[in-house]
Amino acid sequence: MKQVIHRIGLLWTMDDETHSDGPRCGAEAMRMVGAMQDAAIAIDEAGAIVEVGPQKVICDMADAQTEFIDAEGGFVAPGLVDPHTHLVHGGSREKELPLRMAGASYLDILRQGGGILSTVRETTAYSEEALLAQAKTSLDRMQRFGVTTLEAKTGYSSCLAVELKQLHVAERLAELSGVNMVHTAMPAHAVPKELPAGREAYIDELVAMLPHLHAAGAEFADVFVEEGVFSVEEGRHILGAAKALGMKTKIHADEMVPIGGAQLAAELGATSADHLLASTDEGLVSMAEAGVMAVCLPGTSFYLQKPAARARFMMDEAQLGVAIASDYNPGSCPSENFGLTMSLALLTLKMTPEEVFMAATRNAACALARERVAGVIRPGRSADIVIYAALNPEYVLTHFGISHVRQVLVKGRRIL
Repeated sequence: MKQVIHRIGLLWTMDDETHSDGPRCGAEAMRMVGAMQDAAIAIDEAGAIVEVGPQKVICDMADAQTEFIDAEGGFVAPGLVDPHTHLVHGGSREKELPLRMAGASYLDILRQGGGILSTVRETTAYSEEALLAQAKTSLDRMQRFGVTTLEAKTGYSSCLAVELKQLHVAERLAELSGVNMVHTAMPAHAVPKELPAGREAYIDELVAMLPHLHAAGAEFADVFVEEGVFSVEEGRHILGAAKALGMKTKIHADEMVPIGGAQLAAELGATSADHLLASTDEGLVSMAEAGVMAVCLPGTSFYLQKPAARARFMMDEAQLGVAIASDYNPGSCPSENFGLTMSLALLTLKMTPEEVFMAATRNAACALARERVAGVIRPGRSADIVIYAALNPEYVLTHFGISHVRQVLVKGRRIL
């Protein structure tokens, strides 16, 4: 044993005696957090968990070379997983505040050439080094709140070259930081105001980007299926092309208007459908039947002042596996504070503390197809662990807006 985390007051492993993988679906399952008291965690030289168990048993296995990490009686849980971010982008969008204050909606601003389209212009203008510097600042903030695995999307692009630039920046960041990063291609994020060759040709252009992005490291493809953006038919075409390449799929679904994004996710067998503020009962049930993860983004609905996603229906009635994500982006959720995301899940999604932490760890890993490597504290897994300066998760979530994180380990290496 290289390290032992000891003096853990309360440990939530998100595991059980079966050591099964996969999401916890429905409220009852999502509250099974694998709680242990007075526990310790042993970690080997390679940064893998060797043993999890009673403190006395683990500490008796240590020797003179073992490094002890003192949890000081605090709460310990798996490293947080953020399954939906727009990490790499140029500029910011606080200049849209007067429009928002005057009552303009998200889609109103987009139609005027603002929103995503303004970020496309700035991202195009930024050099790769400038994008890297800005994204590194954001990633450092995310890590300080306990995020050890995350997704990074492209999508602020005007052409393939800009898409590849964003993807390359994300890959460089993953190497620099050591965090586990999943790459998603999202050229279908916004429709330019002018389409000289017509809409059909533009869709073809997006589809033609996918092989290049997949070859450059994009594992997932995503489409913003929404009124005024991409239709269900267009989403089906683009994501069908991605599946044919062997890419996994995600969908921005039913954020503003219920046009059928949830049903499309079920039809395609997407890994996840995200947002879901306006999804119908039928759409959510169809996702559950197809095994699609529901990813709720409470920071976005809070920032846009929209009614929150119906997480209680998802868990209690539809029996969905629910995850939460920050949706960090410059326009509709400009915050890297994943702790705040979790507090908003408690306060606006009406999730219990157990459900919140399950949605931010094990289930979030499933929303990234990382259920075998992240989101659970278990022997054989990487030691991605958060030690909180709090005695219990209730305090972490209710004393909101600040970080309660004392230490963060990624593969056994302390990054905070």
